[in-house]
Amino acid sequence: MLNGTREEREEKLAQIRLTEMNFGPLPKCNGLTRLENRFLGEPAHLKRLKGLVAHDLDAETAAESGLVGFIPDEIDWDDEVRLAIETRASFSSDALTGLEASLRFAGPETIETKIFARLSAWQNWIFQRPNAVGENGALKLYGTGKRPIFDSRRV
Repeated sequence: MLNGTREEREEKLAQIRLTEMNFGPLPKCNGLTRLENRFLGEPAHLKRLKGLVAHDLDAETAAESGLVGFIPDEIDWDDEVRLAIETRASFSSDALTGLEASLRFAGPETIETKIFARLSAWQNWIFQRPNAVGENGALKLYGTGKRPIFDSRRV
């Protein structure tokens, strides 16, 4: 999230606003909201966040609240965005599927999370794909010192 504004553009300050929708009406398949998953085991923090409902939060407040990961300023923005995209692009798209599935389903294990988080992502997708088990896949080349070749079109 941009901390401040970009000098050459006439844009409003980036802000985040929490609403009641963040706190219950749409639970995930494990029974928790997205914020309850993000702040698992931190009820006091969730209570503080609930006190911010309907307030516009600038980048610094959003970062202090744990709602955004980093807040580069105008000087660093272009480089930070480029690095984030390059880093993400350097990973196997199939491995990212597993990483994101694991992050989505923190908290209590339910039959739904077993099916839609772990089994679907890992057994039916990732370990069957050429990016993992193909001739130049990550699992085939693991430990060889060679870099895998990922087919990013297979997402």
